[in-house]
Amino acid sequence: WGRRTGQDAWQFPQGGMRAHETPEQAMYRELDEETGLQPHHVELIGRTRGWLRYRLPDRYIRRRSRPVCIGQKQCWFMLRLVGDEDCFDLNRCERPEFAE
Repeated sequence: WGRRTGQDAWQFPQGGMRAHETPEQAMYRELDEETGLQPHHVELIGRTRGWLRYRLPDRYIRRRSRPVCIGQKQCWFMLRLVGDEDCFDLNRCERPEFAE
């Protein structure tokens, strides 16, 4: 997990799935986009058996944002870094999500 750019917060790499992707394909794409890590830099140890779902309490729903998020469904993956730490490239995208 990493420190968020411009925030006093920590977060795991994450993101949405494209229509044609499996959860595993989306995980590897997001991992590359946000950290620069390629599939050969990590070992997939496990994942949640199914989808994890939650609904936000009404007081946390930002009704003026578009699209309105009322909750999520997620799957989580556990990875082991098998490459060197210098494999990370946190500046892969135009607006990096994580700070060094």
